[in-house]
Amino acid sequence: MSDRYPHPGPSYLKEQVLHVGDQAYYAGMSKPMDTPDGWWLAMLWIADDEGAVSFRDVAPAAGPPPDPPLLRLGPSLAGALSGMILEDAGRLSMKLAPRMPPEDAARPWRCPLVIVAAFRWEPARVATMRPNALADQVLTAFRRSIEGLSRP
Repeated sequence: MSDRYPHPGPSYLKEQVLHVGDQAYYAGMSKPMDTPDGWWLAMLWIADDEGAVSFRDVAPAAGPPPDPPLLRLGPSLAGALSGMILEDAGRLSMKLAPRMPPEDAARPWRCPLVIVAAFRWEPARVATMRPNALADQVLTAFRRSIEGLSRP
């Protein structure tokens, strides 16, 4: 299996450009949906003209760290959405999972950079936001968090 993935399709919002080194990529997302149990769910990706890139493509120039990329991405994304994510029993209501897990668990950065993200939102914070504004906040936070992965 390749660590590349065909382009996931048109983005729900206008794709956002991000730069890692001298490469330009695009951050996109599927149309978010609300699940019956209160989770907001969307697929997020980073792509170029050939399709979704690999986590390895946004790793630090010195090489990917040994820990899985979502272990680094999660805290950054949570920080970028600070105050919006519901806290339940002292834990943020956020789940991230790769759309296609790596073939080799010992090489977690060798998989497509397509993730499924689920959030439960702080009701008072998002009650005044339009759905597109909320989705834009998530996509921007995701793009910035991915840019941060390339830093050592």
